[in-house]
Amino acid sequence: MTTMKHSVPSAPAVAGRATRQRAAVAAALEEVDEFRSAQDLHDILKHRGDSVGLTTVYRTLQSLADAGEIDVLRTGEGESVYRRCSGGGHHHHLVCRSCGKAVEVEGPAVERWADAVAADHGFVDVAHTMEIFGTCADCAAARA
Repeated sequence: MTTMKHSVPSAPAVAGRATRQRAAVAAALEEVDEFRSAQDLHDILKHRGDSVGLTTVYRTLQSLADAGEIDVLRTGEGESVYRRCSGGGHHHHLVCRSCGKAVEVEGPAVERWADAVAADHGFVDVAHTMEIFGTCADCAAARA
């Protein structure tokens, strides 16, 4: 995803105990624009010299996701990937299957459709997530 940041925000608050390891994970998320797996983030931390266990990375990511501070996607292979999104509001993602590039999009038509489907089935107080997977223009051009 492309993030439009004009200044570097502080790392997000992490639910649970404030520890050096949790702060390091949150800071690593601020440094990447694309969705990354827990293992990728763990590798980034190791290369930076931060001593953070993989289990701590997973737990911190789960805490951030539960608090709504980061987005979580499932790849086509079923792996969870994480990213701090630029907007705080509800949004969806277009995700390239080739390079992993993700773009945040708002979808009023999707919102209306989700509300209508829920209402048709008697559901109220609904929430949803949606990711659209495809091939980005750069990857499509490279294959042409």
